[in-house]
Amino acid sequence: MNQLYVSLGSIGAILVMTLVAWALGLGRGAAIASAEEARETAEGMISGFDAGEALLGSDGKAALVHGKAGDVALLKMHGARVAARHLRLPLASQATPDGLRVDSGDKRFGIVLLRGVTGY
Repeated sequence: MNQLYVSLGSIGAILVMTLVAWALGLGRGAAIASAEEARETAEGMISGFDAGEALLGSDGKAALVHGKAGDVALLKMHGARVAARHLRLPLASQATPDGLRVDSGDKRFGIVLLRGVTGY
């Protein structure tokens, strides 16, 4: 009988924590909200980067920010945070029906899809 109460109590605690996380908005789709945010993020994360034009994926999960020195910053959402890589031109990219795929050249960062972007 005690095991039943412990099990029900555990399930109840999990449901309460899930409800609290939902009410606080935790885990909801984090995204890069605008091209201006992408530029500011790139400048903040990459030392000496001077941002110019920014291309933002339609889902807000990735952005490509052109630098004024002929370089680019590739941004992507990594959980609730933004991750960035500093890249040099020319980019290893491929236009697909879903958007522009950019290879970061970093195995851990991977290939990033800028959904809805047809070229750069």
